[in-house]
Amino acid sequence: MSGALDEDTAQTLASGRQTVGGILSAAQSHLKKVFLVFILFLILTIWALRAFLWDKLKQDLVYKQMSEEVSEVTEIVAVTPFEVILLQIKIGLVVGIIASIPVLLWYSRDALRARGFYPDSKIPRWKILTFVVTIVLLFLGGLAYGYFAFFPIMFNFLATNADQVGFKPTWSIAMWTEFILFLGLSFGIAAQLPLAMSSAARAGVVSYETFRDKWRYAVVVIFVFGAMFSPPDPFTQIMWGVPLVLLYVFSLGITKLAVLSKRAGEQVPTRDVAQARWNQLAGVFVLSGAGMYLYLFEGGLEETNDLLAWIGSDYRFPGGGQLGAFGLSPTAVGMLLTALVALLITAVALFYLRLKELERRTGELEEEAAAAESTPGASDETAAGEQESDPEAGEPAEIDIGAMSARAIEAAPPEAFLELSGERALHYAEQAVENDNPEKAQAILDSFDEAEELAEERDAEAEAEAEDEEDEGNVVTSTAAGMFDAFSEDETTEEDIGGYYYDIAFILDSLTSKAIWIVATFMIVLAGSFMFLYTGGIKTIREIFSANMPEALSDQLQIVTLHPVEALIFMLKFSTLLAALSILPILLYFAWPAVEERGITTGDRNVLLVWGFTVLIALMGGTLLGFLFIAPGVISLLAQDVITSDMVIAYRINSFGWLVIYLTVGVGILALIPATQVLFHHGNIVSYRRQRTSWRGVVIGFFAAAGFLSPSGVFTMFIVAIPASIAYGFGLGLTWLLASIGSRTPRRRGKTAD
Repeated sequence: MSGALDEDTAQTLASGRQTVGGILSAAQSHLKKVFLVFILFLILTIWALRAFLWDKLKQDLVYKQMSEEVSEVTEIVAVTPFEVILLQIKIGLVVGIIASIPVLLWYSRDALRARGFYPDSKIPRWKILTFVVTIVLLFLGGLAYGYFAFFPIMFNFLATNADQVGFKPTWSIAMWTEFILFLGLSFGIAAQLPLAMSSAARAGVVSYETFRDKWRYAVVVIFVFGAMFSPPDPFTQIMWGVPLVLLYVFSLGITKLAVLSKRAGEQVPTRDVAQARWNQLAGVFVLSGAGMYLYLFEGGLEETNDLLAWIGSDYRFPGGGQLGAFGLSPTAVGMLLTALVALLITAVALFYLRLKELERRTGELEEEAAAAESTPGASDETAAGEQESDPEAGEPAEIDIGAMSARAIEAAPPEAFLELSGERALHYAEQAVENDNPEKAQAILDSFDEAEELAEERDAEAEAEAEDEEDEGNVVTSTAAGMFDAFSEDETTEEDIGGYYYDIAFILDSLTSKAIWIVATFMIVLAGSFMFLYTGGIKTIREIFSANMPEALSDQLQIVTLHPVEALIFMLKFSTLLAALSILPILLYFAWPAVEERGITTGDRNVLLVWGFTVLIALMGGTLLGFLFIAPGVISLLAQDVITSDMVIAYRINSFGWLVIYLTVGVGILALIPATQVLFHHGNIVSYRRQRTSWRGVVIGFFAAAGFLSPSGVFTMFIVAIPASIAYGFGLGLTWLLASIGSRTPRRRGKTAD
């Protein structure tokens, strides 16, 4: 195994093992303390969950904004006997590990410092502390947004939607808690965006200009990230994405301030600004302190409480006479708060004054550089002499090299010298030497060399782009063949690998011009079916379905959602399935010319249109048959023992919904299989002989698709795959019968029998 790793990777792994070993070795004498911290937080977490946290979370996140009708039907239940205790232990373990890591790192600081993984002692402690506090505060800010704004609104929306469509929101406590923790952590991590962007800009990893210019890509990434980690409805995705976009805009401002702060720290010492502007800083401190004192003790807190009551919030700040804490009087606490706020505002003012001083000094340097370039010393005479002696002075030029100083030539971009020939560059350099200006001569030659290198790079890029355009349609095929080159001494060709990769690539390439029709059809069907189900269509379907079941069963049948977003995800999956089936005939019709050109099959293309209508009729007929008769009968039969035993019938929407789909749409697909075989044989698309010789691969494909699409378990896979295989066998029988009849039919002149 070690031989498969390169030297750098092996050294990195060895260094990692040594670091971990060093940490454990250095902290060996303190492992008992680390373990005690772990056990303490584990026990405290389990106790807090059992004592009050479960009820607190349910009241704040679930029932806080729900109507009385929705809150009565919404329940959080345990679906297994050990679910709650195991969940408490899992959460306690996570909290204990997180709490013990800082203790472990503290006792291992010497070993980490020796390997360069601990902050240098030269870095001021206040900077390290500020960095850590900023991370914690941003993380808590993200959690606060999720806890107080996102989760209450989202759970109210999800429960209301499930109740309106006829489902009972009965959420599993494990799934509900994991959903909260997962999304809450994503909010906390996303809140680190200002710190991550400002740190990357200060370190020079990603410039502020890149963050500013690529904001469109950032918005797209934010909403894609939100689509992955939030429920699949536009409302909650907007609630997830819009605050992050605003946070990105805020982070841009913080990043710019961080970059300016770094420049100010390098060019403008804080002590100099504080000494020069001490009177202004003192005034800011006094005024801000006075304003804070008046706010605390002259009615400001009471006005804030009135505003909170006006917007409907139940939170209230303590009044000025109720600020006492830790044995201190309200006046002492108020004075401490006043001093703290005044110091913070004064620090902000000091930072602003540093930036203004940096701006002033930068302006002075630019003015000095401009003055130096405008008076280079006898430049007018030199320029006149150069213009008179220049053999090509009459030719147009973007820059006047003769009138430029050495510094200006060095600062000019290489693109400005692309039109400069070698003869002219040498002429300008010789004149600069004659005028006793060797620095300018060297700058001219260096700029000419840079321009030559730039021109060569552009030529190489143009050649590469031309080659890419040549091979654009062949990327997949060349890659496929190149993958096999490593296993042979000679170059791999299309015939060496059977041509399958080339066939697939050629067919996919032929579909690119028709992609707009395929994608448009898919999106229209997906959006239309999802909106139909989302706006109450699924409730109508459920009522029609229940009407075809025995009355005793339909009255007791409850469909529950164990996960908060289970109903929405089921609607989205079902809509995606319908959209995929809808584009299948269109996809085959557009791909037919490429299929014929590759020689895969021949036949009548119009048969595909007939097949498309057959798909529609078979699916509609099979779905109606299964929905009105087969599915109600099967489910009634399965639930008969439950009714007899006086048990509660509460089917999960995910399992119940897919069972209904298999018994409705599945019946239509089963009817479609023989019809497809007969039509494809009749249209000379796939002959009976080919269908018969490929039956093993088709059956394996049925089992593979069933294993992927079925909800869970081997049993459901067999339930789906075995009927499909039987339907394929029935289709083979019909196709054989059709082929036998066709072989006995008298042949016309010019035609051959199959």
